[in-house]
Amino acid sequence: MTEDDVIIHLEHVGKSFSKPDGGTLVVLDDINLDIRAGEVVALLGRSGCGKSTLLRIIAGLIAPTSGVARNHGAELDAANPGTAMVFQNFALMPWLTVQKNVELGLAARKIAPAERSTRAVDAIDLIGLDGFESAYPKELSGGMRQRVGFARALVLQPDLLLMDEPFSALDVLTAENLRNELMTLWTGNEFPTRAICLVTHNIEEAILLADRVIVLSSNPGHILAELPVDLERPRDRRSPSFEALVDEVYGLLTGTGSATTLVDPGSATPTSHPLPRASVGGLAGLVEIVYGKGGCVDIPDIAADLSIDAKDLLSLVDAAALLDFVRVSGADLELTPVGKDFTTAGIQISKQIFAEQARTRAPLVRTICNALHDCPDGTLRAGFFLDILKQGFSPTDAQQQLDIAIDWGRYAELFDYDTHTDQITAGADTEIPASALADGVQ
Repeated sequence: MTEDDVIIHLEHVGKSFSKPDGGTLVVLDDINLDIRAGEVVALLGRSGCGKSTLLRIIAGLIAPTSGVARNHGAELDAANPGTAMVFQNFALMPWLTVQKNVELGLAARKIAPAERSTRAVDAIDLIGLDGFESAYPKELSGGMRQRVGFARALVLQPDLLLMDEPFSALDVLTAENLRNELMTLWTGNEFPTRAICLVTHNIEEAILLADRVIVLSSNPGHILAELPVDLERPRDRRSPSFEALVDEVYGLLTGTGSATTLVDPGSATPTSHPLPRASVGGLAGLVEIVYGKGGCVDIPDIAADLSIDAKDLLSLVDAAALLDFVRVSGADLELTPVGKDFTTAGIQISKQIFAEQARTRAPLVRTICNALHDCPDGTLRAGFFLDILKQGFSPTDAQQQLDIAIDWGRYAELFDYDTHTDQITAGADTEIPASALADGVQ
């Protein structure tokens, strides 16, 4: 591999934004990445890990706060002319026909009308939309609109095609069809681009499409792992090698992979280890499913049974693992003894178990309980905790963290919250008598 093969070079790239209170929100930190000709690279991570921000830095749409981004060795200081983007929401002009939408980028580059028309028709044919040149977006299905998005990007013949979750707005079958067609074009001789960089939160999609998967972690976004995908195309989801890669990525995203280290819940802080975005009912339902499956189950199997995307379970998995109701190994969940007690006990004992686990293992809940304990009247304004959280989160995320903690604390009767006075008040002592636990769990 020569230097000429490196299209994008990111060196110690960081990105931060100013917060309304004058603080700084760090979104990306110390990103080092090369994207080379002839490869498909997937940027994979959970919502909020900075995937889309990183893609926009590569596109030259925003500048890094620190480090440097280079295209073919030249530092980017404006829009990257060697890239074209496919967006999640299609981003078509509703008053323009398919052909005119595809010609937009060429017109911006001042290509002559005759050449614009020829190249647009060729791109429309390539992507399988011939016959729809004169149609308007409102006449097209979601899948067809996204094909227009692909044609509009490919007509520019970019070195690097950037895709920001391009299949997430489509139904399952349409998305699968488009993925397969994209890979057929990529492995053929007519694809007019040298490399692809894809942002996704779908683990299987990343492994189906990519030659390399870059796993990003959050708060701030940084590269957790880089996994080569040495599988022949087309790829079989049911093959042991494919499933092993899926399990490895699940392990990384759930904190049980080789690149992660376990953190003592007692030493974790509310900003270093945020509460997962999960309701008590949601995480309790997950624990009940694991119990109903015999105490051990695969995350993708649960997702398939529920007809949902496996990524939608990860926050619930995080919450159940945080409270030690389940243990996670790759894509596998195993019920713990505490988890079994929680899901089989009566309502009151179950709430007491939840209270003890939340108070000792959920950092923000523990912080609130300790602060209330230290107050003579056991009462504090919610704004006090919100100000603390804003040191590590955006205002929106800080409020969301506090809302989750209040939800958990109310259920556990650890504390209550009055929306009129904005006061959080300590609840009754919820220590679990050993005799009560023995009587309640049979």
